[in-house]
Amino acid sequence: MIDLRDISFGGTAALVTSMGLIIGLGAAAAPKPTIVGSLLIVALADNLTDALSVHIYQEAERLPQRKAFRTTVANFTARLCTALSFVAIVMLLPASAAVMFSLAWGFFLLCGLSYLLAKARSVSVLAEIGKHAAAAAVVIVASRIIGAWVSRFT
Repeated sequence: MIDLRDISFGGTAALVTSMGLIIGLGAAAAPKPTIVGSLLIVALADNLTDALSVHIYQEAERLPQRKAFRTTVANFTARLCTALSFVAIVMLLPASAAVMFSLAWGFFLLCGLSYLLAKARSVSVLAEIGKHAAAAAVVIVASRIIGAWVSRFT
């Protein structure tokens, strides 16, 4: 069984980053290949560096080598699979539908992860979902504003 601690950081980062990229680049009127390329770069480069950072941190905390490696692999895999799901959405759907479906998919996954974490911690599910969705919404709104600004001034 996968420990939520192994995937929660990676999964959440990939969800929010992917939604932000799609919304921001969509607002900047970026073509689909640019959005797909950006998602793939994040899926590999950013995910590898974050996985390495988590791994080095765990080594610094003297986590057993096997556990640190397992967590690193789980973190990277969660991020990669999540990012690739957004790549598929952008590639398969028309641009406007891809934006809306990406938001729905991202919030669905974020709410699901928040639900599992709330249950594991025995805290209010609605409060956890609310605060996690609010944080994601801030990133999405900021990405939209940046994308619109770039589109207007470049």
